[in-house]
Amino acid sequence: MKIFNTMTRQKEKFVPITPGEVKMYVCGPTVYDFFHIGNARTFVIFDTVRRYLEYKGYKVSYIQNFTDIDDKLIKRANEEGTTLKELGERFIGEYYKDADALHIERATCNPRATEFVQEIIRFISDLIERGYAYEVDGDVYFNTKSFKGYGKLSGQNLEDLQSGARIGVDERKKDPMDFALWKNKKPGEPAWESPWGEGRPGWHIECSCMSSKLLGETIDIHAGGMDLVFPHHENEIAQSEARSGKKFANYWMHSAYLNINNKKMSKSLKNFFTTREILEEYDAEVVRMFLLSAQYRTPLNFTKELLNSAKLSMERLYNSISNLESLYDEVKNEKVTDEESKYIKIIDEYKEKFESRMDDDFNTADAISVIFELIKDVNINMNINSSKELIRYALDTIRNLGRPLGILQKTTKKTIEDEVEELIQKRQEARKNKDFKLADKIRDDLSARGIVLEDTKAGVRWKYK
Repeated sequence: MKIFNTMTRQKEKFVPITPGEVKMYVCGPTVYDFFHIGNARTFVIFDTVRRYLEYKGYKVSYIQNFTDIDDKLIKRANEEGTTLKELGERFIGEYYKDADALHIERATCNPRATEFVQEIIRFISDLIERGYAYEVDGDVYFNTKSFKGYGKLSGQNLEDLQSGARIGVDERKKDPMDFALWKNKKPGEPAWESPWGEGRPGWHIECSCMSSKLLGETIDIHAGGMDLVFPHHENEIAQSEARSGKKFANYWMHSAYLNINNKKMSKSLKNFFTTREILEEYDAEVVRMFLLSAQYRTPLNFTKELLNSAKLSMERLYNSISNLESLYDEVKNEKVTDEESKYIKIIDEYKEKFESRMDDDFNTADAISVIFELIKDVNINMNINSSKELIRYALDTIRNLGRPLGILQKTTKKTIEDEVEELIQKRQEARKNKDFKLADKIRDDLSARGIVLEDTKAGVRWKYK
């Protein structure tokens, strides 16, 4: 397996620190609002990376933080007249609703910044003691010039970064590029006691602290969106390695941007979509299929046309699965023949091809194409003379290849309840269109199956006779 390492700008063979185990940290949301479809791409991508590592047999410790202390949270909490804790709790709950709906597996742990304040204070104290940080009027800053490797992730030296960055003027800092580790309390802000007076953590410090506390001083994979390379991840490396003297992460992974109709997503352009809005219109597996339709380092353009295309693609896949499951119920032969044993090897070749695509820096786009190739091949070669064992092997393979992508896991067989509800809906539409002949036929057909319909003010109810 090879991973493109942002640090080295090349694909590298993946070798975990501990054989069979992976320590992975992914930067999570700032919980002051619903997360948008751009965030969803990052979350789905690294959920897929985690799923595939588990598919390959690794035990993955997967940490994703919640930033629940931040300028945006403070501003919104004050505007709503609520507490920071209440606001954070609310949107952490909303995050889980949307992430669960997208079939994103729960992290091993979702630490919150406010739960790690004491650890953060100790972390900052160590940096001051080692000469990498300094205090000014209750604020604590990291001295970027004291860390020789600053800029190595973004590939720029300190002078280049300084000339290209938008830096707030603060004459108290030793250097304009120095960043805040601890912020002195301001009116209307929550605060904690510290050796430097009341205040709160800066943004960058929380991830370094949580990662080292929960996974150790050196981890296998650190990941997030491309927008985090600088300054967030650059600052994480500086403060983490300055404190430990060890390499912070062996592999850095960053997902590319999601554009909306070839433009950057922006509320001012009115092209801003929350994940929840999209999920109200499209099935979660369709959304995942779309978000994984390009390799994660490739920018992806979001349009309704492309989503609709993903919907049609998903329907094709499920129609094929449904047809295979119906065929399985119809065939009489149980065991594979010698000739079918040869075809099982062909199915296995598709599995190997899928894995080779995923092993090449998690190329989900090409991996999805392999699933389509497999299904096309199976559709041509499976028929009423095939054995149940062969059909089941093909179905299990298709389902198993979809699992690391978070797709093709739904049942295609409708329950009686599903069928009745669909027929009731068709009957309602028929009545609305004044097609009473069809409406009566649906009612009579259901009656023949022992199902009675009752038209009430609250809607149509049904029960068995």
